[in-house]
Amino acid sequence: MEYRTLGRSGLKVSAISMGTFSFGGVGPFAKVASQDVPEARRLVDACIDSGVNLFDTANMYSYGRSEEILGEVLEGRRDSVLISSKARMRIADGPNDEGLSRFHLIRECERSLKRLRTDHIDIYLMHEWDGTTPLEEMLEALQTLRDQGKIRYAGCSNYSGWHVMKALGLSERERLPRFVTQQIHYTLEAREAEYELLPISVDQGLGVMVWSPLAAGLLGGDFRRDRSPQDSRQARGWSEPPIRDAEKLWRIVDTLVAIAGERGATPAQVSIAWTLTRPAVSTLVVGGLTEAQFRENCAATELKLTAEELERLNAVSRLPYLYPYWHQHNFAAERFSPGDWALHDSYRDVGQV
Repeated sequence: MEYRTLGRSGLKVSAISMGTFSFGGVGPFAKVASQDVPEARRLVDACIDSGVNLFDTANMYSYGRSEEILGEVLEGRRDSVLISSKARMRIADGPNDEGLSRFHLIRECERSLKRLRTDHIDIYLMHEWDGTTPLEEMLEALQTLRDQGKIRYAGCSNYSGWHVMKALGLSERERLPRFVTQQIHYTLEAREAEYELLPISVDQGLGVMVWSPLAAGLLGGDFRRDRSPQDSRQARGWSEPPIRDAEKLWRIVDTLVAIAGERGATPAQVSIAWTLTRPAVSTLVVGGLTEAQFRENCAATELKLTAEELERLNAVSRLPYLYPYWHQHNFAAERFSPGDWALHDSYRDVGQV
């Protein structure tokens, strides 16, 4: 296993993290999976054996059951691993049962600690933007939790670029806790994060945690133009992440399958290996249903793609060159920063636009 530094922190995280979205199977989460303690224990054991040191969950996954299962499975070995969890989403019907208010954040952190059977959360993520709670209130709540020893690091998830920068600016101005990471959706099929979120991560020193790096299994090789597994979450009605260009998806899958065949690997491993080459990426939060899947995905860290293979993947997945980026490409390239290249490096072969 490869270990990477999480942004500008001193924390080392495994390049592959284990996602526990499938633990519990309560309510709509049953469309994904319904893994209870014995099955979860086998999967966690397989990940630890493969070198995984970070386990990701959230207070709203199966309405807290995911945290409960993870806490039970990790009991007795908590000090040797890292846990990331999240708060923000609605978890009940009350007026304060969602958001990033001081009330909600502190209450939900304390509830998560009880479910996880631990005294601290290593990485506490703001699960979604809350435009009604002042950022000062959120950051001051994180300061309280950090001062009390209940969290070690803070981060955000699913923020827009301006949301991230506003929070970072306020943190520095008021000397409040600064995000060290953002957890984002980013795959060969969904590269929108390259417009703003990856450049921000490079420029501001945020370690990127990628959720669903195989697009809920769509990039794993089992899905093709003419076939779809009948036991998949998609077959059970789960629609995230959305696919807006099916033909582009299948072109990407075709290329993954071809490279995998040439390298004696699997399409999932090729997809993971590509994502691990991307700027600022610290860890991929990978889910799975079997021990074999997790061991396969962890082994992908050993696969190093060639420049030619990376170019083939870039050619079938590259984003449209939107404004102002094409204008910058034409007139500013000689003065690009590393943050700029997080996007523009994929267009070095493009002439004047």
